Amino acid sequence: MKPMRLALVFFSIFTLFILPTSADVLKVVVNDAIHPITAEYISRALQTAAANHDQAVLIEINTPGGLVDSTRDIMEKIIASPVPVILYVTPSGSRAASAGFFILESADVAAMAPGTNTGAAHPVMMGGKMDDVMKQKMENDAAALMRSVVAKRGRNVELAESAVRESKSFTEQEALDKKLIEYIASGEQDLFRQMNGKSLRRFNGEAIKLNLADQPVVDYRMTLKQQILSYIMDPNVAFILLAIGALALYAEFNHPGAVIPGTVGIVFILLAAFALNLLPTRFAALVLIAGAFMLFALEAKFVSHGVLTIGGITLLMIGGLLLVDGPIPEMRVRLLTALAVSIPLGAITAFLMSIAVRARRNKITTGEQGLIGEVGITQTPLSPAGKVFVHGEIWDAFSPVNLPAGERIVVRHVDGLTLQVEPLPSAVPAMVHP
Repeated sequence: MKPMRLALVFFSIFTLFILPTSADVLKVVVNDAIHPITAEYISRALQTAAANHDQAVLIEINTPGGLVDSTRDIMEKIIASPVPVILYVTPSGSRAASAGFFILESADVAAMAPGTNTGAAHPVMMGGKMDDVMKQKMENDAAALMRSVVAKRGRNVELAESAVRESKSFTEQEALDKKLIEYIASGEQDLFRQMNGKSLRRFNGEAIKLNLADQPVVDYRMTLKQQILSYIMDPNVAFILLAIGALALYAEFNHPGAVIPGTVGIVFILLAAFALNLLPTRFAALVLIAGAFMLFALEAKFVSHGVLTIGGITLLMIGGLLLVDGPIPEMRVRLLTALAVSIPLGAITAFLMSIAVRARRNKITTGEQGLIGEVGITQTPLSPAGKVFVHGEIWDAFSPVNLPAGERIVVRHVDGLTLQVEPLPSAVPAMVHP
C-alpha cells in the first residue's frame, strides 16, 4: 500500500502544478474610440482569460463609438468567448455610445454606473452623404445585427433596434427599466455582489451562475506596443506626425547629409502611414497636402507677396480636416489641430525654402568660380599675356586684345593658374585692392 500512497502524493503534487488554478476576474479598461488596436487588446484579453480558466472577464468601457469592422470583431470575440464577459459602463459621466452600445449588448452581463448613458447607435457612412438605398442597406444590416444579439441575450429587442434606427439614447435607469441592461452598480464589487447567486444566460443558451464577490480582480493592461499604436491611432496625432515628417524630409533634401532630419522624417511618416492605413483615410486629402508643399516651394521661387503661402496653408488645413473620414467627431482631425499645424508649418516651410533659393542664387565667392567677374588691373602690358592684380594677388593672364599696364580688366574665365581677362567697360566701377 505504501507505494500506492506515495504515487497518489506525487500525482497530487503534479496535478497541482500542471492544472490551471486561477479563478480570478480579468479586468479590461477601454477608454477610447473603438479601432483595430482596441479590438486586438480585447481579443488577447479574452484569450488570456480562457487560457487561465478565469471565472469572468470584466470590460469597463467609456467610448464615443468607433469603426464598424472593429466593433464586429469585438462582438464576435465576446460571443465566442468560453469565459463569461461582463460589460460595465463606468465611471459616472461616461458613455457607451454608437459602437459602444453594440458591444454592451453583446456581453453576457450588461451593467452601467450611475450617471452614465448609452445608445445613439445609428450607422454613419464614411465618405460624405449617402444615397437613400445605401443608407437603408446599412441601417437594415446594423439593425439585424442588433436584433440577433439582443434576442439571444434575452433583452429588449424592439428598444435596442430603436437605438439603431432612430439614434435613441438611454440613461442607466432607463436602460435598466426597459431591460437593455441587467444591473446598475456604483462599483465593480457592488456589481459582483448583486450578481451573486443569480442565473445568467450565455449566447448558446446555457444558464450559469457566477459568484464573484470578493474574488481577486486582475488588471489586464495594454502592452507598450499597443499603448503606442493606440496613441498614434488618434487622427490628430497621425496628422501631426505626417506634417512634421514631411517638414523634416524637406529639410534633409535642402541640406543633404544632415542625416538627423531625414531619419526623423522617415520614422514619423512611417508611423503616420501605419495609423492612416488602419483609419478610414481619404487619399484625396493626401494630394491636397502634397499640393500645399508645392505652393510653399513656389512662394520661394516666385515673389507672390504671400499669396502662394496663404494658398498652401489653406490646402494643408483642408487636407488635414478631410484626411480621416471617421464615423464620429472623435475620429476626425479637429479644426484647431489643422490650424495649429498648417499656419506654423506653412510659415516655416516657406521661410526655409526662401533661404535655400537665395543661397543658390548668391554668387560663388570661393575657388576658381569666385574669381569670375572680379575686377582687377594690369600690372604689365598684356600682348596678349602678362601679369594682372586681382583679388589681392598677382596672376598670369592673357587677353584677346592688347592692353597697356594700369588698365582696368574683368576676369571672364579661369584656366588653372591663368586668367582670361577683358577690358572693363567704362560703366562698371573698378573694385581693386592695389
